[in-house]
Amino acid sequence: VQLQASGGGLVQAGGSLRLSCAASGRSFRSYSMAWFRQAPGKEREFVASISWTGGSTDYANSVKGRFIISRDNAKNTAYLQMNSLKPEDTAVYYCAGQTAGQRAPSSWGYWGQGTLVTVSS
Repeated sequence: VQLQASGGGLVQAGGSLRLSCAASGRSFRSYSMAWFRQAPGKEREFVASISWTGGSTDYANSVKGRFIISRDNAKNTAYLQMNSLKPEDTAVYYCAGQTAGQRAPSSWGYWGQGTLVTVSS
């Protein structure tokens, strides 16, 4: 499967953005999907994941209650709705796919190219 992330941009603190991850290939519907982020000088970190059915989600504590992950299997697309953004959310955001991924980036086999989110204070 190939993944294409989009939707990043510049937003003021407190604002919202929605990221999209478009997938090619029929196997999208059988993959869990996730979002990771990587800030300058830091390691890539887990943000959120969603099961292939959409019935199970997981969030990093730092984004819980502010971000919502979802998917539309009919459109082969996963989303990350980001609300109440903070300057510390500034990072390149990557989407990832895998049949059964965990929070560790190494457990995800398919990656999108990343989209930059910048939150100004």
